[in-house]
Amino acid sequence: MRLTNGFDASASALTAQRLRMDVISSNIANAETTRASYVNGRYEPYKRKMVVLEPTSQSFADALNRQMNGSDQTPGVKAARIVEDSSPMKLVYNPTHPDADENGYVKMPNVDVLKEMVDMISASRSYEANVTAMNATKGMFVKALEIGK
Repeated sequence: MRLTNGFDASASALTAQRLRMDVISSNIANAETTRASYVNGRYEPYKRKMVVLEPTSQSFADALNRQMNGSDQTPGVKAARIVEDSSPMKLVYNPTHPDADENGYVKMPNVDVLKEMVDMISASRSYEANVTAMNATKGMFVKALEIGK
C-alpha cells in the first residue's frame, strides 16, 4: 500500500464530482431547449443527462487481495458513462411556439431545474469533502516529516 493512496482516492473523486457539476450545468443551461437534435426530419428537445459513477475496485475483498498481492491499482471512483434520462418529456400548452404540434403542445426537455440544483449542491458538497480529505492527508504528511526534526 502506498502512502499516496489517500491522495489518489480524493483526486479521483474530485474529477468525478467536477464532471457531475459540468453535466448538471449543461442540464440547467438546456432546460428550455426544444431543438437539441434533429432526428427523422423533426427536432427533438434536449434530454437530461446523468453521470454514472463506479468504484475503481468492485469489492473490499478484491481491493484487499490486490493490495496483499502487491498490485498497485489506484483506489477511488470513476465516471463510468454519461446516460440520458429516459423519463418522458414535459408537454406545455403554447400554441404560438414554433415547435408546437397541431394541438398546441410543445415537447419540453425532461429537466427539472429544482432537482438539478439539489444535485448540484450534493456534488459541490462531495467536492468540498474531498478537498478537506486531501488537506487532512497533506497535514498528516507534514506532521510525519516534522518528526525527524
